Amino acid sequence: MLDKKALDVQVLHVAPLTSIADYLVIGSAESDRQTRAIADSITDVLSRVGQRPLSLEGTASGQWVLIDFGDVVAHVFRHDTRSHYALERLWSDARSVPIPDDAPIPTAAPERRMIQKTTSRKMV
Repeated sequence: MLDKKALDVQVLHVAPLTSIADYLVIGSAESDRQTRAIADSITDVLSRVGQRPLSLEGTASGQWVLIDFGDVVAHVFRHDTRSHYALERLWSDARSVPIPDDAPIPTAAPERRMIQKTTSRKMV
């Protein structure tokens, strides 16, 4: 979002509050065109690393674009639309996750590691 000059980007950890997602990413734009450009950028960058959206809604109007990646749902709003729906107020119990100023933009697929789960069972 930041590479397309999204405003007031916030990441909310909602996993303890709902089963729909673990994180919500919310950002604003100054126009419908910028809203669509930000949404396109998110989709393009994550597609390059193998993360394709499960659902993409709202690109026709550009006032509110929702991109569902399963565990992460991104909301890109036109500024006035974001004020109207106030998702941050709706999810006010969610923990805000800080975004580093120098957060890298993924350019390649992440290395996947196989993690073997072990369980120990006690015999009673």
